[in-house]
Amino acid sequence: MQNFSQILFVMWRETVEAMLVVGILHAWLSHHPQGRFGLRYLWGGVAAGLVGAVLLGLGIEAMNSVLSDEGQEYFQTSLMLLAAGLIVQMVLWMRRNGRRLKRDMEESLGHSVVQQRWWGVFGLAAIAVAREGSETVLFLSSLASSGAGLAGGSFWLALGLGVVLAGGTFYLLQLGGKVFSWAVFFRVTEVLLMLLAGSLLVSGVEKLIDVQLLPALVRQVWDSSGLLDDGSVLGSVIAAFTGYRARPSLTVVLTMALYWLAMWRLTRPAPVSAKASASAGVARA
Repeated sequence: MQNFSQILFVMWRETVEAMLVVGILHAWLSHHPQGRFGLRYLWGGVAAGLVGAVLLGLGIEAMNSVLSDEGQEYFQTSLMLLAAGLIVQMVLWMRRNGRRLKRDMEESLGHSVVQQRWWGVFGLAAIAVAREGSETVLFLSSLASSGAGLAGGSFWLALGLGVVLAGGTFYLLQLGGKVFSWAVFFRVTEVLLMLLAGSLLVSGVEKLIDVQLLPALVRQVWDSSGLLDDGSVLGSVIAAFTGYRARPSLTVVLTMALYWLAMWRLTRPAPVSAKASASAGVARA
């Protein structure tokens, strides 16, 4: 059950994002005089995106089934590191594009409607859903590889609960500021995603140490199991989301330090130049 919370969170977050994309497309087409003709293409694109994500998942499972035990270790380690990288990329992309996502999608839809190119609506929906679905498949495959796998009952329970919670969250977000805003949602989940990426990175590095592709440097830097054991119920949940280790190696400590230093540099606000500040002051005057 250690990965249950991780799987639940990933499914919840990614499903909410997919619902957001489809919701924007559906709302715009439903209210546009000519947009109703594109609704069938919208849902066709959604179906195509889901099929693409499912095929990716089947491909990953097929790859696992033909690899040797050693090959599976390398493959699963690669999935963990790839998933960590994708999470970081997603966080950075949302920080750059989140505010204008709705506007950009509506502009693309408007162009397709004016030109009556309904396959453009299909492609926009398919690409958006396939992107979210593919990321979800990669994340879940990397998490399942370190747990009971896809056959575990807890895995499918977490998936189902994630979808249900996503539906409820999307409904609340649609109510606007009466409950909590999209800005708050993305800010909170952004932090959780960075923690999750760090956890996957730690797990991947530990697997690389286990197969002797990386040195541990120092096998155990400290022992904080007396305060919080990462094998306990609470400790395992915190470890799953943050990469916490009660007895970390020096390589793991250095990896986490470098990771958070990089995330701080990548996510900090861009400094405002003196010239830009002066221009803003003149404009306000």
